[in-house]
Amino acid sequence: MKWADYLVRFFVGALFIFSGLVKLNDPMGTEIKLAEYFEVFATDFGHFFTGFVPFALPIGMFLIILEIVLGVAVLLAYRMNLTVRALGVIIVFFTFLTFYSAYFNKVTDCGCFGDAIPLTPWESFGKDLLLVALIGYLYWRQGHFTPLLAEKVNLGILAGATVLSLYLGIHAINHLPFIDFRPYAVGDNIPANMQPPEQPEFIYTFTKDGQEITSKKYLSADEGYTYVGYKVINQENTVPKITDYNIYNEELGDYTARSFTGPKLFLIVYEAGAADTRRMADIAALIANLDDTIEAIAITASAGDDFRQFLANYSLNIPFFYGDATVLKAMIRSSPGLMLLNEGTVLGKWHYNDTPTAAEVHRLLHQKSR
Repeated sequence: MKWADYLVRFFVGALFIFSGLVKLNDPMGTEIKLAEYFEVFATDFGHFFTGFVPFALPIGMFLIILEIVLGVAVLLAYRMNLTVRALGVIIVFFTFLTFYSAYFNKVTDCGCFGDAIPLTPWESFGKDLLLVALIGYLYWRQGHFTPLLAEKVNLGILAGATVLSLYLGIHAINHLPFIDFRPYAVGDNIPANMQPPEQPEFIYTFTKDGQEITSKKYLSADEGYTYVGYKVINQENTVPKITDYNIYNEELGDYTARSFTGPKLFLIVYEAGAADTRRMADIAALIANLDDTIEAIAITASAGDDFRQFLANYSLNIPFFYGDATVLKAMIRSSPGLMLLNEGTVLGKWHYNDTPTAAEVHRLLHQKSR
C-alpha cells in the first residue's frame, strides 16, 4: 500500500503541476477558453453568466495558480485532509465541464493542457474520471500520509510557488507566451501549415458473389464488383494545422494568398475599441520608419469605419484587412500585436509592450533571409 500511496500521490501532484504550468505559459488562452464556457452557460443556463466574461482572466489565473499550489502540496504530503478535499472540489467541477462539453458538443477543446496537448472533449472527460478515482484513493488513504518537511518549510515552499506562479503568469500576459504551441509560432510557415500533412488514403468496400471485399483500389463494376462505401484510414493526419486563416477587404477581395508574398509586417488588432493603445505611438513610429522592402498591413475583426478611425488616430496610412477574431487571437496573444513574415514564414512576433524599432526589424529580416 505504501508504494501505491507514493505512486498515486506523485502522479496526481505532478499532473496538476504540469497542467497548471502549461496554462501558466499562456494565461490568455485560458481566458479565451473560460470566456467561451461563460458564453455557452449564458445561453444554456442563464444570462447572468455573461457577467463573468470580463473577469475570465483573473478567474483563470486563480485556477491556474491553485492547480500548481495544490499539486505541490500533494507532493509534499502537506495537510492531506485539506489538500485532497480541495482537489476533489476542483476535479468534480472540471469533470462536469468536460462531460457537458463532450455530451452536448459545446466546447470542442477544454484547454486542460493548453495548446501543448489538445484533447477532445471525451478524452478530457476520461482523464478527469481517472483523476476522480485517484483523488478518491488519496481521500481514502489521507490518514496514512506524513508531511515530508517541517510546517514552516512547507509553508515557505507553497508561498514561493504562489509568488513565482503569479510572476510568470503576469509576465506571459504582459509579453507573449514563453513557448508558442500554436501553428503561427516563430519559424512556422503558415501556407505549409494550411496544407494537410498527408493525402487521404482510402479503403473501399465492395461485394462480389455475396462476399464482402475491401481494397485500396477502386474495383470495376465491369468485373462484377458492387460498390458499398469507403473510409479514410489516416483521417487524423489529413487535417491541416491551420484551417481557418483567411483575410480580405472590400477593395482587393480575398488577400489570403497574397499576404504570404515577400516580407510583410502584420499589425494585428482584435477589436479597435478594446485594443490597448499605450504603445500605439511606438508602433506607428516603427511602421513609418520601415523601408520599401517590408510592406506593413493591418488585420482586424473590427467594423470597417471603426478601424479606419483607429488607424487615422495614429496617422497610419496602411491597407487593412478583415479576419476572424478567434484566428487573430491564435496568431498572437496581444492586441495590438506585431508579426514579421517573409514568404509566409514567421520570423518574429512582438507584444505591444515589446515593440521593436525599424532597425531591429530590418536586422532580423536580413539575418533570417541569409
